[in-house]
Amino acid sequence: MRLPDPLRSRIVLVGASTYTDPDLPDLPAVRRTVTDLAALFTDPDHGVVPEEHCTVLLDDADLGRVGRKLREAARAAEDLLLVYFTGHGLVGGRRHDLYLALPDSEYGDPDFTSIEYDKLRGTVLNSRATTKIIVLDCCFSGRAVTGTMAGGPGTINQLEVSGTYVLTSAQRDQVSLSPPGEDHTAFSGRLIRLLREGVAGGPEYLTIDDIYQRLVSLMVAEGLPVPLNSTTENASLIALGHNRIYADNVAPALRERQVAAEQQALEGDWTGAAASLREVLDEQTRLLGAEHEDTLRCRRAHAHCVGGAGDPAEAARLLRPLPAAHARLLGKDHPETLHTRQFLAVNLGEAGHRAEAIAVLRVLLADRSRLLGSEHEDTLRTRHILARNLALTGAEEEAAALLRQLVAERDRVLGTQHPHTVRARKDLAVLERGGRSG
Repeated sequence: MRLPDPLRSRIVLVGASTYTDPDLPDLPAVRRTVTDLAALFTDPDHGVVPEEHCTVLLDDADLGRVGRKLREAARAAEDLLLVYFTGHGLVGGRRHDLYLALPDSEYGDPDFTSIEYDKLRGTVLNSRATTKIIVLDCCFSGRAVTGTMAGGPGTINQLEVSGTYVLTSAQRDQVSLSPPGEDHTAFSGRLIRLLREGVAGGPEYLTIDDIYQRLVSLMVAEGLPVPLNSTTENASLIALGHNRIYADNVAPALRERQVAAEQQALEGDWTGAAASLREVLDEQTRLLGAEHEDTLRCRRAHAHCVGGAGDPAEAARLLRPLPAAHARLLGKDHPETLHTRQFLAVNLGEAGHRAEAIAVLRVLLADRSRLLGSEHEDTLRTRHILARNLALTGAEEEAAALLRQLVAERDRVLGTQHPHTVRARKDLAVLERGGRSG
């Protein structure tokens, strides 16, 4: 079981939601279906290919252009080639061949206006991709009526492609539903839900076969048409994404490991803590995504431990992108965003970038005073760090003024004997004697 190589894989999503032939009713749910599938397959954290490797052909009536795009993707794919069609299924010719309807397709004569499945099959077969998947969300039997996607008689044997997994939305004599009021077609909507929400008790990665088995259970339980599959060789082992429930289930355990590693740092083992956090961070990035709140918090803790272990320059480099990431996820005034800005300032100062650290701290002090008040401990801590950096750059008068204010506030808030008050008073005394608070 594995995820495909995103740079060597291609996905083609073909859908038709509007039709010119009055015998082919429009399928409004197809538009949302194709759009949401594209977003899932190209999701930066949980998808399988970058956006530029996912070709979306929605309501494209130009059969020649659709064919060219399919061939281009098939030629480029080396690992995974996934072709997904949703729309009306039709039959034509003496052999009752399968056709996939495009917006200008004719119900009674699809030969020259629809995608002939046998040609699609040949295009996929000719691809050098290691794994080929075809998903057809359309009917193979019945008559096209409002609320269904119908065609003529068909058989899964038509769909067999060597080294390929083929998944269809219904058996040969069933219609594929597009239920009124639902955002997606019945089959694709449940597939989308599985990719979005995951499978309880399932593996870390969801293979195409995991999805098929779960779809069968869901659609049988709901009285919907039952999907059909055909597979050869090891195509069923390719994964189409992370199982998001699996990630949610392991997140608490990873948080516990992070807390334990941070305790290592508090006990003075910065190097060991950094190594432990690196392991947690790798798993969080893989399972939760690079910008999940837990991952960002661990990235900050890891970077700070790297600084504590003696490399503040590297710590500052790791921390630089985090305030913007936290702001995107949580907001610029969120406590986590503010904490990250302070961690960055501390390591910038320790790395010798005092001027930059002071600039960060001035803005942070104003923000914390505005949000928390001038006597909140986080505000007081920021003021202390700013005073120490100012003192180290020779701005002793401003540093002393900040420390006098700090001593008075900590006397009042924490008491004269509190360690933070004692430290502030000590730093002020050093400055007043003409030295620097190192």
